[in-house]
Amino acid sequence: MTDADWSMLMAAAQRGDAQAYRRALAEIAVWLKRYFSRRLPVSMVDDAVQDTLLAVHEKRHTYDPAKPFAPWLAAIARYKWIDRLRAMQKTEIPLCEDIAIPDHGNAVTAAHALERLLATLKPAQADAIRLVKLQGFSVEETSRRTGQTVSLVKVNIHRGLGRLSDLVKRGDDVD
Repeated sequence: MTDADWSMLMAAAQRGDAQAYRRALAEIAVWLKRYFSRRLPVSMVDDAVQDTLLAVHEKRHTYDPAKPFAPWLAAIARYKWIDRLRAMQKTEIPLCEDIAIPDHGNAVTAAHALERLLATLKPAQADAIRLVKLQGFSVEETSRRTGQTVSLVKVNIHRGLGRLSDLVKRGDDVD
């Protein structure tokens, strides 16, 4: 389906067309599965798709039918992807001597792909995104750590995420 088809289906769904909404969600799910399969470990793909579909459902009233649907969806998917990457970093598993050590290959691959994407940005943008979006620091804390003004931190995050979004949409992202 094209972006115009998605836009038309979502506009119909906003007007109460349940069949259009079911079709839109089914089509979106196929795209999301491809999107997350290239960015997350296999074990996390289905959950990421479901989280994103839920977010689309909860935020469907914010979609403006006068604008393209794909960028709106890609923004939601990107934020859900970043949430998953953050969760991967915060996961702590207590180890005992009688359990096998899990293979972290997929997590390492995902982290490496993210670092390669961030390396395409200006250093100030990458630093701001790492600190605020990945490590959870506030904009004010990031400002103090990097020496950038609060406004510049916000601008660098906005521009950096926009650049990453453009790279991903064009397919220039790192697999």
